[in-house]
Amino acid sequence: MEGTSIKSLRKKTRQDRLLKLIEQNPLATDEELASLLTASVSTIRLDRAVLGVPELRERMRSMAQKATSRLRSLKQSEVVGELLELEPNKWALSVLATGREMAFRETDLVWDHYIYAQASSIAIAVVEADLVIVDSMRGEYKGHAMVGDSLVARAKVGVNKDDKYIVSVRTKVAEKEIFVGRFIAAVVSKNTLV
Repeated sequence: MEGTSIKSLRKKTRQDRLLKLIEQNPLATDEELASLLTASVSTIRLDRAVLGVPELRERMRSMAQKATSRLRSLKQSEVVGELLELEPNKWALSVLATGREMAFRETDLVWDHYIYAQASSIAIAVVEADLVIVDSMRGEYKGHAMVGDSLVARAKVGVNKDDKYIVSVRTKVAEKEIFVGRFIAAVVSKNTLV
């Protein structure tokens, strides 16, 4: 009887930790979660099912639907990667799955312009306005991405003044930061384009 209660307490503790880990990183795979919790992948899948937590693909789809419903400065098709989270004028998160067509020549290295395009589009997407452009950018590539990597870009809005927003974007592959950029995103009036 006592062994059963210890077992159920361990299970409850593991499930609580699982929920916290998914809340902190909704893009975590079952394999990554199993490793962090020193449990089997099948145990994690069972725990997720019991807790009503959808699998990664479903979590991403749900996050993307919610984020794109808040999108104003770009069309969904103009975002490079998949927009997963968006809090207008505050922060955003996108993920870009890389494929063979993104490779530089005959290598497995992802072309740098895909990394920049994802960062630039999320810097625009995070600003809540009808028309936003990148006015200037200062950035640094800190590493490389390989075909098959998922690029996770996080944008954070800093100060804004006179319809210009400073947006910091950091792109990672797993835990390794590969790009850091500081964008000046400017809200443009349609009248000034004529």
